[in-house]
Amino acid sequence: MIRTMVTAANTMGQIQQELDIIGHNVANVNTHGYKAEQASFQEMLYQQFRNDKGDTEAPRQSALGIRYGVGAMIGHSKVNWKQGTTQTTDRPLDFVLTEPKQYFNIRTMNEQAGGRNVQDIVLTRKGNFYAQPENDGTMLLVNEEGHPVLALGDQLIRFGEDFQSLSIKDGGELQIQFGNGRIETHQLQITRVDRPDLMKRLPAGNLTVPDNFDSLNFPIGEVLTDLVTPGERGAIGIQQGALEMSNVQLEKELTELINTQRSYQMNARTVTLADQMLGIINNVR
Repeated sequence: MIRTMVTAANTMGQIQQELDIIGHNVANVNTHGYKAEQASFQEMLYQQFRNDKGDTEAPRQSALGIRYGVGAMIGHSKVNWKQGTTQTTDRPLDFVLTEPKQYFNIRTMNEQAGGRNVQDIVLTRKGNFYAQPENDGTMLLVNEEGHPVLALGDQLIRFGEDFQSLSIKDGGELQIQFGNGRIETHQLQITRVDRPDLMKRLPAGNLTVPDNFDSLNFPIGEVLTDLVTPGERGAIGIQQGALEMSNVQLEKELTELINTQRSYQMNARTVTLADQMLGIINNVR
């Protein structure tokens, strides 16, 4: 009975993690550029028990080799990297990348041990940007959290507050037009991620290089590439006045949620029944 309870408890802990993944997907169903995650299960290690070979006179009670399972676990968590549908907004500062492996570059500040802030670059598919006024009278292109959007060379995109319009051209060229007819251009920094599974995934679905990447001994050039050369820039697919929606399928997630909750309830019921059977055994006179 104890083994039954342990096996069910092990599985319940792993099922709870799957419920967390499903809940995270559902919570981000309207998050622009978010990619759904799915967990797959596998069996835990078996325990092998063998009969006493010296006991040859006793009648056979069970097979020579008995293998006891100890539950199931999440063996792999896979992200669906397919592109989401495009939502038209007609907002000049909304941009959608039409190629699935391309990402905008955002500069963030991360607090390290000792309270020291360190700059970091985050890759995102969310293209809803804003023009933020600065103290020096200029405007800074930022994302919805106020982090700067980067141009080629990790440069900030600053422009005068008297701008009249913004437009995006082929190759990720951002053109800013002013009232006097002057046009200012900035090349958006776009990165192609060829191996997203090797990147660290942040809560909002953004990506960054993991802290232990150097220990993986994997060439960074095979994981991501900044699109810099004219040929690479020509492959950039970008559209203005639209955003990429999440690729979460709500009806699928709710179906998975129901099935997962049933599995959790079944294992919880197993623990209850095993406890009742132990109570009956203890009360036998």
